[in-house]
Formats: sequence, structure tokens, C-alpha cells
Amino acid sequence: MNELSSVLQRPSTIFDLPTPALLLDRRKLQANADRMRERVAQLGVALRPHVKTSKSIDVLRVLSGGADIPITVSTLAEAHYFFARGVRDILYAVGIAPVKLPQVAELIRAGCKLRVILDSAEAADALQSFGTSEGLTIEALIEVDTDGHRAGVDPADELLTEIARRLSAGPGARLAGVMTHAGASYSARTIGEFEAIAERERAGAIAAAERLRDEGFPVETISVGSTPTVHYARTLDGVTEARVGVYAFGDLVQAELGTCSICDIAISVLASVIGHSRGHGRVLVDAGFLALSRDQGTADFPVDWGYGAVCDAGTGELIQDVRVESTNQEHGIVTATSGELDWSRFPIGGRVSILPNHACATAAAYERYFVTGDDRVADVWERINGW
Repeated sequence: MNELSSVLQRPSTIFDLPTPALLLDRRKLQANADRMRERVAQLGVALRPHVKTSKSIDVLRVLSGGADIPITVSTLAEAHYFFARGVRDILYAVGIAPVKLPQVAELIRAGCKLRVILDSAEAADALQSFGTSEGLTIEALIEVDTDGHRAGVDPADELLTEIARRLSAGPGARLAGVMTHAGASYSARTIGEFEAIAERERAGAIAAAERLRDEGFPVETISVGSTPTVHYARTLDGVTEARVGVYAFGDLVQAELGTCSICDIAISVLASVIGHSRGHGRVLVDAGFLALSRDQGTADFPVDWGYGAVCDAGTGELIQDVRVESTNQEHGIVTATSGELDWSRFPIGGRVSILPNHACATAAAYERYFVTGDDRVADVWERINGW
């Protein structure tokens, strides 16, 4: 066994880890999970967590409280991974491409209750044709556009019922319901704006379901969700399930949106100080854009965290007025947003932890989480990447 393998399998503290490394605070994860379970219970809907953020069965066990719950995935690699670990009810929440249907069929034949989404008559025809030829009935949700943000059918468009007719035209497919995602919630800044977007998301999904029911189509599932809209919704009356993902970890964007505090952010990137540029007021760390991502999601918020907020690695406490200002592939440039850096906080070889702008994008760079309690490494949890 080489030295790196030994460190990865049996680290004692975070200071034993090679950097960059992805840290996950177990207590913060648990608190975030508990809050969301309480929230969806208050709203009277089922929780279908979106595992695209964590991509980890160990994280899902915390989110579910040990229960057998349905999940949302963004890749079929995730679907295969979670199904192999006992999850049976999976929604693949990216518009289905015909080239992926053989993988869908493989999972269904193995016993997975896998549903797909679509928003075009052509995709419905492809699903119907493929399912018929394979002797399968593939269940689909129609994606509904409730905010003009990305994809979906307008609830009032005749295309909605046309898709439903094509899904119901033979044995190869079946209409299972409607779903929507209010991605525009990330552009809101006031509580009133968040509440309005959340209600528009709910009302649009309900309107689409009612239109379909009026035409005689069964609609058993009405699925909505984003972390901001579920956090701020006044009601989800009529909705059957909420899909949320980034709440599990939180990030700087979510902190700026008010769905969590900076103290709730459960993941961070451990980095080493590798250089000083005192004349320019810069500290170099070994976490660049490949370790942190290029996401600058806080750039338009009152606090721009650059490429990440910098914390003391030992205590986890935020180092005030310090951020990763810029990145190269393997270098992060740390500066003070006001005044001078306290160089004593950044000795060469010292460690810092960096909170991400976007948890999903940052975590995607890593194959595992080092699960922590204080500065101790309590466990190592693997995650699935790829498509």
C-alpha cells in the first residue's frame, strides 16, 4: 500500500490529509437534514431529496433519517449507484434523451421504479416507441415551465395535453404526473420575491395537473422544488412531493439567499498555504479552479465571496474580510477585502478551509468526503461521479 492510499484510508485528523481535500461536517449535515424534514412535514408533502449535490449513499442515509425514501437524480450513473445500494424509487430529473433509454430499460428490468421527464411530443413518441419495442411501460412526468427559467411546457399550452395523449397512446409509456423547477428563485432577493416565485411554482404545477385531469388523464404526482422555494413557500397545498438538494450542505449562495447561515455550511475544501506575495497582499493556496470550481455565484449578491470564503482549518471559524479572490488551475489567490492580511494566520504549510459558492459544483471535483468532527476525521464516504 502506498503512502497516499494509507492516508486516504486511515487519516486521524484533517492535518494528516493531502490537499486539496473535501471535508464534510457530520453535525452540520445532520442539522440541515433535520430542518428540511421538519419543513416538508409542516408543508404536508413528501420529501424526495435531489442527490445530485451529495452523490453519496452515506449522505442520503442522514437525509432520510434511515427511512426508505424516494430520490431525485441528475445522471443515470447516480441512478445505477443508488439502486445498487437499495434505493428503489428514483426520478431522473433531466429531460430524457433517446440514447439513454437502454440504460433506463436496464434499471426498470432490474426492479427499479425509475421515472423520466420530458417536455416535447417528440420525446413522448420516442419513449412510447422504445417502451413498446422492449415490452416495457416507462413512466414519465411532463416538465412544466412555471418561471421561464429553463425547460418545460407552459401550463396553458395545448402541447401539454398533446404530450399526455402521446404518452397514453400505447403500452410503451405512461403518464405519471407533472413536475417543475423554479430556477428563477435564485435571482430573488427579498422575502416577497421568494414567496411569489414559490407560489407561482406551486400554482403552475397545480394548473397543469388540473388541465390534464379535466381531459381525463390521471395525474398521481405533482412534484415541485428548489431549496429556496421550499424554504420560503407559504403553502404547498395540492403538491405531492418536494425535490430539494443543496440544503444538505448549504453554500455561500444559499447563505446569501437566506436559506442557511454561513455557520450551517457543511462542506469545505481543505487547502495548504504554498506561497506568499507580500508585495501584492496575496497568499497562494493549492486549491485552484479544479478544486473549487469556476462558479462565481455570489458575484451579484451584496457580499461577493470571489471563489470562496476562507476559514481557519482547525476551528472552522470564518476569517473575516478574507476570500479567494481569483484562481488558476491549481492555485487559489487569497486576499483581504479590506485592510491588510494577517500573515500570521497563513504560515507556509499551514491549512485553511474554503467554503464553496456552489456546493454541487465544488463537490463534483472529488471522489470522497472526509467526514469530520472538530478537526478529527471520523469517516471517509465515497461518492459517485460521471454520467
